Amino acid sequence: MINKATKRRLAADLFNRTWELLETNPRTPPQDEEMVHAAHASAYFWVQVGNAQNQMRSHWQIARVYAAVGRANPAIHHAEQAMALCADRVLTTFDHACAFEVHARAMACAERFMEARISLQRAKLVAASLTDPDERRVMDDDIAATEATLPRSA
Repeated sequence: MINKATKRRLAADLFNRTWELLETNPRTPPQDEEMVHAAHASAYFWVQVGNAQNQMRSHWQIARVYAAVGRANPAIHHAEQAMALCADRVLTTFDHACAFEVHARAMACAERFMEARISLQRAKLVAASLTDPDERRVMDDDIAATEATLPRSA
C-alpha cells in the first residue's frame, strides 16, 4: 500500500512532468501518449490525497493535454468537469479563470468557435479581477494563446 505522502509526491511529480511535456515543442507521438498518461495518473493520485482545488486543476490540466493533442471530446469533458468543480466549491478567482479558459481551448479544438469565444470572454472578465501579478500574467498569456487559435470570424 502506498502511503499518503508518497501519493502526494507522485501526484505532484506527474503533474509537473505533464507540464514539461506540454511545453515540449515539437513533441513526438510517444511523448503525446506519455503526456496523456501522466496527466491521468496525476489526477488519480490527487483524487486520493488532494482537495477540490487539486482535483479541479487535474481536470484543467487533462483538458489542456487533450486539446494539445487534438482530442476534442475528452478535452471538453474534462474542461466541463473543471468548471463544475469551480461551480460546486469555493475555489480561487484564478481557478475560475483557468476553468473558463480551458473550456474555450477545448471548444476551439472542437471547432465550436462561438462557444470558445463565450468562454474566453468569461475568462477575461474573471481574470480582470486577479490581483496577483504572476497569476494575471499567466492568465493573460493563456487567454492570448487560446484567442490566437480562433479564426477572425466565427
